[in-house]
Amino acid sequence: MKSPEKYRHTQIGYLILFSLFAVSLMFGAILIEAKTNLPPVVYIEMVLILLILISFVPLTVTIDGEYLRIKFGYGIYRKRFLLSEIASVKTVKNHWYYGWGIRIWFWPYMVIYNVSGFDAVEIDLKNGKRFRVGTDEPKKLERAVSQAIK
Repeated sequence: MKSPEKYRHTQIGYLILFSLFAVSLMFGAILIEAKTNLPPVVYIEMVLILLILISFVPLTVTIDGEYLRIKFGYGIYRKRFLLSEIASVKTVKNHWYYGWGIRIWFWPYMVIYNVSGFDAVEIDLKNGKRFRVGTDEPKKLERAVSQAIK
């Protein structure tokens, strides 16, 4: 049975949402201009691109009794961290060039999950791996993780 949630927050990536809107308009213009039928592969590609963009609009972070969980969009990508494996947590600022989405950064080596803004919580695991989870409430998330790992 799943433990009750101790923390839950969803952040909306407004830049990604705007990109979704712009790409939708562009696809609409393409479909209007192409007065003849396009090959089916074009429609499939358009739908896939829109689904991928939709999947990165919100980022939900949840802490229950056992895990810190992150989920992009409707759950196409999920990640969970055992609370007992988290060594430390701290609030950080991401550089603008770290970008948004799921990023592997090589110096310093870490994986970044972010949909908007530059605030994040850095999580160091006992095995030496480092992760950053973007959030618009970094202090609250840091406090929730700190309390959960004690």
